[in-house]
Amino acid sequence: MKRKYFGTDGIRGRVGSDRINPEFALKLGWAAGRVLGKDGGAVLIGKDTRISGYMFESALEAGLTAAGVDTLLTGPMPTPGIAYLTRTFRARAGIVISASHNPYYDNGFKFFSADGNKLPDEVELEIEAQIDEPLQSVPSEKLGKATRIDDASGRYIEFCKSTLPQGLTLQGMKVVVDCSNGATYHITPDVLRELGAEVIAIGNQPDGLNINAGVGSTEPQALQDEVVAQQADAGVALDGDGDRLIMVNHKGELVDGDDMLYIIAISRQQQGRLHGPVVGTLMTNLGLELALRKQDIGLQRTNVGDRYIVQQLLANDWCLGGEPSGHIICRDVSTTGDGTVAALQVLAEMQLRGKRLDELTQAVEKCPQLLVNIDLGSQRADELMELDSVTSSVAAAEKELAENGRVLLRPSGTEPLLRVMVEGTDGAQVERLANSIADDIRSAMSQRQDGI
Repeated sequence: MKRKYFGTDGIRGRVGSDRINPEFALKLGWAAGRVLGKDGGAVLIGKDTRISGYMFESALEAGLTAAGVDTLLTGPMPTPGIAYLTRTFRARAGIVISASHNPYYDNGFKFFSADGNKLPDEVELEIEAQIDEPLQSVPSEKLGKATRIDDASGRYIEFCKSTLPQGLTLQGMKVVVDCSNGATYHITPDVLRELGAEVIAIGNQPDGLNINAGVGSTEPQALQDEVVAQQADAGVALDGDGDRLIMVNHKGELVDGDDMLYIIAISRQQQGRLHGPVVGTLMTNLGLELALRKQDIGLQRTNVGDRYIVQQLLANDWCLGGEPSGHIICRDVSTTGDGTVAALQVLAEMQLRGKRLDELTQAVEKCPQLLVNIDLGSQRADELMELDSVTSSVAAAEKELAENGRVLLRPSGTEPLLRVMVEGTDGAQVERLANSIADDIRSAMSQRQDGI
């Protein structure tokens, strides 16, 4: 069945739109309660720091209460923290009110099942069906109750620390942490300090409106500047809900998700803890694949999105996957992407091997990669991709690249765009082929509009 409300990562949009408003949140809470609360148990609710979180927290709580389901409220908490607490409290489900790396005026709802994983598709479809039913409250004596968890942050901090080897500290390390004025502002700096690091925190003064504004993993320049100014060993930049990160080495150079995957994979391999290949996506740089291959480690690609990475890991009982954007899933310690936990794995490897971050990433030589976005207007991406002129253009590029590159056409999941990505070892060739394919697609679009 086609989804009506849920996307690949929950429900997200502009506050005040038809799906991101108090009335919808009330109905969503009620619908979720009807589906998830069938067998009793509470639902846990957390949020990031955007101002609309207060409004949606109250609306979800009211809907769940009307469905006869108890709620546990954590206040601001990273998305992976909600996944963890959902498991430890034996809750029926967890709900995160967040729009991740989006600006403050967006918000959304993510769900976790009792085991800390994303909800199965069939459960999301059940909730969608209930949303369209008339809201009916249970009798007063069966209404749910709400409880605030006062020690939620402390519990999650201890969990994060537990992902390092027993006895290992970060003593002697100087780390700049950019919390994106988001949900990790009261978490990640404390985690690193309690492990012995000297911490300089930025982006840790949320006011409800400044989440992701000029800071965080999507805008890391502030972190790069601060790492160099402070002569720090490393920098850590998280996004608004803390499920992904970008790191910075002592030179102020960016270390992305592919780099971190390599460091963690090599560490797990040396410890005998790497089960199966590393799982990346269609956007994972060819340079990572080649570097892993030299270490006899495979790379398995999935569609773009951490949801698909987790599905692949679970289906095969593998332990490590991630995206260039910094979603890193260490399934041996966590069920979902966790920026703080991933940063700890990298910092621990620096400490254990006595090496700088730039030294740990030297083996990953990134291949040039160019992404061209084509505005589709009213045309359909799937139909364009099947046209003979487009498939011929792609085939010609792939033949020229041979074993030294690849071509990817991918429709955007959120915008009317067709993305053309070409990757290879020769930057000039990559640019020429990407633009050539894009021109051929635009020409095909023009011909279709003219009825040719």
